[in-house]
Amino acid sequence: MRPTPFSRTLAALVVAGLAAAACGTSSTGGNSGGLAADQTLRFPIIDDIATMDPAHIILPTDVTIQANLFDGLYKFDKDLKEVPDIATDMPEVSSDAMTYTFHLRHDVKFSNGDPVTAQDFIYSWTRTAAANDSYSGVFDAVQGYDALTASPPTGTALTGLSAPDPYTLVAKLTHPEGYFLTELGEWAAVVIDQKVVKAQGEDTWWTTPQGLIGTGPFKMTQRTPKASMDFEPVANWWGGSTGALKHIHIDIVKDQTSQVKKYESGGYESVGPAYNYPDIDDMLRYKSDPTLSSQLTVKPFARTFWLAFNFKNGPFAGLDAGKLGREAFSISIDRNQLVDIACGHALQCDPATGGVITKGLQGYLGDGADPNAKFDPAKAKADLQQWDPTGSKTHGLVFFYSTDQRLQAIAENLQSQWKQNLGVTVQLQSTDFPTFNKQVRSQTFAMFKQSWTADYDHPQDWFDYLFSCSNARPGTTNAAAVCDPRIDTLVKQADVESLDQGLPNYTQANQLLVQDVATAPLIYDKRPFITKPYVKGVGANALFDYPWTGVSILQH
Repeated sequence: MRPTPFSRTLAALVVAGLAAAACGTSSTGGNSGGLAADQTLRFPIIDDIATMDPAHIILPTDVTIQANLFDGLYKFDKDLKEVPDIATDMPEVSSDAMTYTFHLRHDVKFSNGDPVTAQDFIYSWTRTAAANDSYSGVFDAVQGYDALTASPPTGTALTGLSAPDPYTLVAKLTHPEGYFLTELGEWAAVVIDQKVVKAQGEDTWWTTPQGLIGTGPFKMTQRTPKASMDFEPVANWWGGSTGALKHIHIDIVKDQTSQVKKYESGGYESVGPAYNYPDIDDMLRYKSDPTLSSQLTVKPFARTFWLAFNFKNGPFAGLDAGKLGREAFSISIDRNQLVDIACGHALQCDPATGGVITKGLQGYLGDGADPNAKFDPAKAKADLQQWDPTGSKTHGLVFFYSTDQRLQAIAENLQSQWKQNLGVTVQLQSTDFPTFNKQVRSQTFAMFKQSWTADYDHPQDWFDYLFSCSNARPGTTNAAAVCDPRIDTLVKQADVESLDQGLPNYTQANQLLVQDVATAPLIYDKRPFITKPYVKGVGANALFDYPWTGVSILQH
């Protein structure tokens, strides 16, 4: 497994903003379905990009933009299926699953005209691994990784990578890793131009249009830090058509209310892409207005929030000893009430009833499959009485969470429901995320908020960082210290198999989490979009925005 990317969890939780499209009016007028003369996509984001360097990208907004500028051997299509990109086909894999052979297209070029060869991938992957940042571990199974990332390094290369010819790349692993191919669809595995990096500067090459060179269908043409960015299609792009758009303009605008006002005055045509949400009051207004409601759509997002219990210390500790208490606190929650109050009448989230892995991803157990998510106050009280007959275990109980407006609403509703449905008074305590992160790792709180945002559609991304005790040590991302040897055995076997082969074991491990009441999933996140009817192709699947190549502006 790759190193724990705790920083990416923070990044995934704090970003918000907008993305959109705008068009010019065709001289023919009307909305006949033809393309408008002005194919300009304009949208705001709340914060400027942090980096476009694939070795260091962690923020979802940065991921969205870079996906239109760079390519890897593979990518995920709109249905989250992994398909060839620069590779001609899926790899040849040795019988021991430790050697992967990739064949590259011969016609791929960077936007400056430089050809792409297997050596460019060796350079790019080695550079990302050596950066030892949040996603360097994509290559942790490749021979040479441990020496390259040691402190201090004892190696200078991913020695398992070789290029028998300019268009063949071979990767030798130290052990079978069934999810290795899936991770190669991530941004950390894209190819960059080593000539440009060396000429423009190792840390600054991406900061200017002259340096931000990729193989994707679009390129940067202008950038004013903390103000705006502009992009245009790459002429004669190796991948074929770049779609209808001719210009993309991005503003950095902090205030969400002003973003929607500009949308309504014609300055933007969509609010929602690039992981930047419109203000909840505006979403509610659009939902309730018959003339505006058709412009509002809501998409699933691969993030789950759950109630975590301390398995090591406190009243909920122990797989069996704390189980009735964990069940009582879970089934005493009316999740429909929770999302109505805390998520803008369910605009921002859905009740989590199918296990901890988010709906829409591989490993989801199914709607209503988690009995611990079924509201049953009578059984909850009976469980509580059997588990804590004197009230000593729940005396002074605290729910700990990171400071955030929506988390505050969630916490207050949970507190109210536990008082009403269990007769237990739970104190609330919040703090900033870095402090929260440090304190939950110390395992001093009995009950706290936890969440996870998937990187890719594979159950390994959840288990190896959160619930497989042999991989996710207590005190890291496994802050709850969940340790069930049966889960570890299932996950260990599944991790070395292909997803098709390993999925039954992952599913069984997920069912054990339910049996253990290891978590109490609360909500599955959603992403709202406000889009003009003449803008087509703006949207997202559970993980990623749809590419700019599929966006068009119709006559209007």
